Formats: sequence, structure tokens, C-alpha cells
Amino acid sequence: MENDQEQNTDSCCYRIKVVHSSETHLAKFSKDDPLIRGDMLIVDSRYGKDLAVVLGNSCCCERSDDKAEMITIVRRAGDADLKRHESNLEREREALRICREKVDSRELDMKLVSAHYLDEESKLLFFFTAEARVDFRELVKDLVAVFKTRIELRQIGVRDEARVLGGIGVCGRVLCCNGITDKLNPVSIKMAKEQNLSLNSMKISGPCGRLLCCLSYEYEFYREEKRSFPPEGARIPFNGLTYKVSEVNVLSKTVKLHSSEGGVTDVSVTNFERDAESRKWKILRIDEE
Repeated sequence: MENDQEQNTDSCCYRIKVVHSSETHLAKFSKDDPLIRGDMLIVDSRYGKDLAVVLGNSCCCERSDDKAEMITIVRRAGDADLKRHESNLEREREALRICREKVDSRELDMKLVSAHYLDEESKLLFFFTAEARVDFRELVKDLVAVFKTRIELRQIGVRDEARVLGGIGVCGRVLCCNGITDKLNPVSIKMAKEQNLSLNSMKISGPCGRLLCCLSYEYEFYREEKRSFPPEGARIPFNGLTYKVSEVNVLSKTVKLHSSEGGVTDVSVTNFERDAESRKWKILRIDEE
């Protein structure tokens, strides 16, 4: 126990990002050799030794319950590592071209995403997406004959594809899964409804065809804020009329009301009150425009 405590105090916690896959991890490194944002490292990723970049310090190492989130830093990346990485980028483009030709020739129903040479290891990875399982055993033989090295094909999902390739979202910024986080949290249509967004699939889906990751970021905020609003559909009497809540706007803090006479008005949420005993909503006043 004492040795563990000493080890913890002798190291710092960092958030790092594997360059090729855009996966982020937590890692510890000696306090005697502090890392800064942008430092390049060689890490022991799930695929093998790979190049990674430091995103910054973190305080999550001791709190993280996910062992898979932790990664081992082998060493700092040197000039030779960076030159090899640049060289590999060109080799990967050529490998991807050749592999696509082999896939087409064998008429395999798969979409190649990327090719990747690992640092310090004689292994070439190919990532692909497919609607179903693909028997690529003969393809592997073709590739081994060409590249004379160990070949691995990895099937990934469409959200993983977006994370690896990157791109620009409808907001005009880099895709969250590629530039901010690779934690692909579940996203549901309920989250869009809670934020009063259009349920048009084209408007709330990313380039990957799945619901936008960012829908999950503000979901808890909207759900919490709406507790101070009367619910949509509620009918509230006021001055001899009955008003129906047709819409609540969390950002403008207003409630749209339809009266029994057919009128429509926007009322500030501060003009509502909920009875502590009956739990029913009351309208305190409706400001005349």
C-alpha cells in the first residue's frame, strides 16, 4: 500500500489521444519529466505501440473505474519516431489503394476506412465498415503476399468511422467524436424532443448517419431546467379563461400559451408558480403587450 501511494505521488495524470484512431485515454507519467499539451509520445495502445499526443493534465486517474481507459506511456516520441510516422502516412495511402483493389476484385461487401502501420511493429491494420460479417480470409492472404507483413482487418461501426476520419459538422466545427472526445455515449430521439429540436432525421443526424453526439451534451441541462416550467399540454385557469401550455423555451425562459378563446401569448416563466401542496401550476400574471 505504501509503495502504491509513493508511486501515485511520483507521477502525474494526463489525458492523451492516439493520433490515428482519435481514441483518448488517461495515462501516468513521471513528475520528474512533466508533459505539456502537444507533446508526442509512444504508447502501448490496444493495437500495439502507437503515436499519441498529450491533450493536457487530468485529475481522473485515481477516480477512473474503467481500466480500459488507462494506457501505458512507453516513452516520449523522438525525431526518428516522427519521421517514421510521416513516412508511414504515405505508405498507408498506398496500402489503402491496393487493399481497395483487392476488395473490389473479390467483390467483398465492405467499405475500407483507413490503413495504419504501427510504430516499431511489423503489422499493418485495415479498418472497415460492413452491414454484416465479412469472410475476408482470402483477402488477408492476398494482402500478406503483397506487403510481406502481418495483416489485421478490424470491423468498426459508422460512428467509429467518423471518429477516425474526422470532418466538419453542421455547426461548422470539427466533429466532436474526432476533435473533442471519443466516448461515444448513447444518443436517443428523446434527447432531441427534450430540447425542442426538429425531429427531421436530416437535421439531427451527423455525417455518420447516426443522431448527433452533441444531443447528449445538453440533455441533462434541459431536463433539469424544465422542472421549473409547467409541462407542455398542461391546462391552467386564469381570469376566467383556460390556457394550454403549447411550448416551453428553456433558453428564452418563456412559455407559449393558447387561451380557450384562441389567443396565443408568450409568458415569462417567472409569471408561473407551483402550489407546494397540490403540485398544480398557477399563472400569476400575463403581461399585456
